[in-house]
Amino acid sequence: MDLTGKVAIVTGSGRGLGLAYARELARQGASVVVNDVDHQHADEAVAAIETDGGKAVAVVAPVGPTETAKKLVSTAVDTFGRLDVLVTNAGVLRDTVLWKMSDDDFDTVVDVHLRGTFTCVREAATYLRGQGEGGRIICIGSPTGQRGNFGQTNYAAVKAGIVGMVRTWALELARAGITANAVIPVAATAMTDTVPFFKQFSDAAANGEPVPFARRVLSFGTPEDVSGLIAFLASDAASEVSGQAVGIGGDRVALWSHPEEVVTAFRDGGWSAEDLAADFDSIFGRSLQKVGQPMPEPPATADDESGTDKSGTDKSGAARSGGASS
Repeated sequence: MDLTGKVAIVTGSGRGLGLAYARELARQGASVVVNDVDHQHADEAVAAIETDGGKAVAVVAPVGPTETAKKLVSTAVDTFGRLDVLVTNAGVLRDTVLWKMSDDDFDTVVDVHLRGTFTCVREAATYLRGQGEGGRIICIGSPTGQRGNFGQTNYAAVKAGIVGMVRTWALELARAGITANAVIPVAATAMTDTVPFFKQFSDAAANGEPVPFARRVLSFGTPEDVSGLIAFLASDAASEVSGQAVGIGGDRVALWSHPEEVVTAFRDGGWSAEDLAADFDSIFGRSLQKVGQPMPEPPATADDESGTDKSGTDKSGAARSGGASS
């Protein structure tokens, strides 16, 4: 787990999850390039890492343009002599239902999340291949990209797209010894604090109150709960892990499955519309896939914060595999 001598870039690391990632990578020994669009946040992040005893430098620029990607990589190389790890975390939200979502709402989220991930990974991968010593690409997804979420057409699209790109990059970069993985975090951030359901748990945790329901049933914790996975995937210990989508939050870590066929059926000559109308329900009815994240009800009383009965079943009846959107 020793990252001494390694150099990492973390986009969107001025605060929140990105800052937690950057600080943990530095704590493990890596020198870190911090990135944010806000000078104050970037400077404060660098100061926090240096106060912890680490090394950091800031690049203040919006993620998306190729020019920013080039600046991030050149800053890492010019300042610290090399590059080993890229964490693409930068993102924005423009939430609204489909029929109210503007072109700008959609394009802004696509530009920062999807294009920003692509341009930064392309630049980093090009350098890492030339450096010839392998490397680590860690891209941040979301449960929304895995299951969908009401009011987040743009966000669901980009987060699903990021995981799709990661699987492709794992194939393309394998010969160069570069791994590519997606992390699916669930944690309290400024974004989740805008949702009253989650803010109640964030406020309770900030006040030092135990929140086992949030940590176990919702997999909802702090940014620091996620940072250990980032450091692990950046390390030599994860050299054989690539093309994976790993979820983490609160007390839980989980491996998301890749999309796969769950039921198949064959008919000589193929399937007409009439054939499908007659047989679709009998073939697929019991296997149709759910959408959205299960959201169990919080416990009714303070002395029952687990949200489960003695058998381990959620009292709400919701699947225990569900987590909150981040």
